[in-house]
Amino acid sequence: MNLSLVDRLRSARERRGALLTDPGTTAFRLVNGAPDGVPDVTVDTFGGVHVVSLYRDLSPSEEQALLDAAQEAWSPRSLYLKRRPREARVLATTARDVLAPEQPARGEPVESLEALENGLRFRIRPAQGLSVGLYLDMRETRAWLRGQVKGLTVLNLFSYTCAFGVVATAGGATRVLNIDTSRRVLEWGEENARLNGQPVDRYDYVAGDVFDWLGRLAKKGQGFDVVISDPPSFSTTRTARFSAARDYPQLAEAAARLVAPGGRLVACCNLSTLTSRRFEAMVAEGVGRAGRQGRTLLSLGPSPVDFPSSPEAPSGLKVNVVQLR
Repeated sequence: MNLSLVDRLRSARERRGALLTDPGTTAFRLVNGAPDGVPDVTVDTFGGVHVVSLYRDLSPSEEQALLDAAQEAWSPRSLYLKRRPREARVLATTARDVLAPEQPARGEPVESLEALENGLRFRIRPAQGLSVGLYLDMRETRAWLRGQVKGLTVLNLFSYTCAFGVVATAGGATRVLNIDTSRRVLEWGEENARLNGQPVDRYDYVAGDVFDWLGRLAKKGQGFDVVISDPPSFSTTRTARFSAARDYPQLAEAAARLVAPGGRLVACCNLSTLTSRRFEAMVAEGVGRAGRQGRTLLSLGPSPVDFPSSPEAPSGLKVNVVQLR
């Protein structure tokens, strides 16, 4: 029997199980594309504000039908729409207000709100752009990290709004250094820290090119017990272009030089075009180039509760935790 779109959306929500009633987590994924019966569509919820992302072009009537179905299925406070072309060149040439309209597609405007993840608070800005403040597929990795860093030092690369930094501090890390190219998102990260009653030292929120700072820190002989590397799939700076599929060995090499003996490199990537085996090989290649020996302790991924996958729609997220000698 073919279920209506409304029924598919309702069923997807029901499959979120305990997340629906967890008082400590109000941010999770409601729809994860084809495995939930809605190909090329994801929906993230942040305390009743839903962010609908489209990964293929829909006609105006198809978009409206999807939004109407979501409104009927869930009665959310607000629905925000994000149009996400698969090709970076399309993103670069398309007006931001077309890709991520500032006004909600349905419901009331929400400039910002606080969402909870495992009891920690994060500032979400649903109208901000394509990225609203928290990548939900990393929830399991953040939960793992929180239990691993007591008394340790942490380097958080490509930190974005510093969610890993907030979690590491909550887990008892003695120092967390966050590095990102954008001062704006680092200030957002400082706000997240303050939301959780954590002290903020501006020296631990560094704006600049990550590769440049990796070189500077290595020259100073600095080392960290845990180095987290979670780069964007593609990025462009004033001096270079980075592609995770091509350049991850170079990144792993630079990051491995800053891992203290016995410490861990948490290597993250989100590309469906990379197999887990290929990604592990790229990380190992970089570690070897740095003259280090490492062994993979574990591999992590998103929660299957709200990020279900299938052979036709595998998860793109890969996280390898490598211990270095």
